[in-house]
Amino acid sequence: MHKNYLVVSALGEDRPGLVEAVSALIRDTGCSIGDSRMSVLGGDFAMILTVEGRWNELAKLESSLPAAGRRLDLDVQVRRTRPPQPTADVMPYSVEVVCVDHAGIVHQLGHFFASREINVRDLTTTTYAAAHTRTPMFQLQMTIDVAASLHIARLREEFMDFCDQLNLDAIIEPLRH
Repeated sequence: MHKNYLVVSALGEDRPGLVEAVSALIRDTGCSIGDSRMSVLGGDFAMILTVEGRWNELAKLESSLPAAGRRLDLDVQVRRTRPPQPTADVMPYSVEVVCVDHAGIVHQLGHFFASREINVRDLTTTTYAAAHTRTPMFQLQMTIDVAASLHIARLREEFMDFCDQLNLDAIIEPLRH
């Protein structure tokens, strides 16, 4: 069976039952959830999902989402996408950063990798208060795709020097599944 794909994003005030309601709608149209991220952000709940199904099932889902969004008080966006493409000649690496929170951290890290033509596949951030001092802290985890032709020891050295300059505690290592 040839599968088709949608990316669905939904955002609304956080409350119990949102995951159940959205997943039931997807199930009822014959589609299934592939990759997804769902999280409470501030007082809102955000979800972004890859939904898989036959073209007629996705069309049914697309047509039912506006009314479901209104009923559930969610801002819903839908976009057709292609199947995930295998990435040849890249190795996934995990990057973790912890530091005192300040503006521009994501931008600076994004620039470091973009300037080396390294794709960021996944990125999550969290802020929290340090245990004893209550200092505002920032934590970032990302997965990057490093070209097999790139000299990893040089990349690691440049990255660690970059992080030292910005006072970021960081690790870069091969992704372990």
